[in-house]
Amino acid sequence: MIIFGIDPGTATTGYGIIKSDSDRTKNGFELVEYGCIVTPKEQEMPLRLYSIQKELSKLLKLHKPDCVVVEQLFFGVNSRTAMTVGQARGVVLSTAAGYRLPIFEYQGLHVKRTLTGSGKSDKREIQKYVMKYLNKRKLKKPLLIGKGKGYIDDAADALAVAICHVIKISVA
Repeated sequence: MIIFGIDPGTATTGYGIIKSDSDRTKNGFELVEYGCIVTPKEQEMPLRLYSIQKELSKLLKLHKPDCVVVEQLFFGVNSRTAMTVGQARGVVLSTAAGYRLPIFEYQGLHVKRTLTGSGKSDKREIQKYVMKYLNKRKLKKPLLIGKGKGYIDDAADALAVAICHVIKISVA
């Protein structure tokens, strides 16, 4: 099974693609690809959202996943940030739906608890557990699509949500 994880954002949308056999205890998870779709801050929002849609569409065509797993939006203090992230999530959900892919969503707290046993894990601990599940020593700097600098955190969060999904469906 090919699982496409996404951590949506307008500046940086992280993605992570893993493969999992039905017996994940035997073979574990296989890392296929990960990276970030980056949009420039100075670009108008409609163009940024279109860039996310276009690049995500290319990735979905290329990797032909069995499902898409998206991190749900956390409503923090900054409502403006929540609005823009919500727009990016809408683009992600619409693009995946256009490919008739099953879409699953998990809250960040749930992903942290599933991977690490604690909902209070920080970014570094999430990365450590992602590497553990993928049998990797470290994640290299992600492949960036678009202009600007990407962050390993976004790609690691996308991989974490994909791994969480496989863990959840294997115990169900």
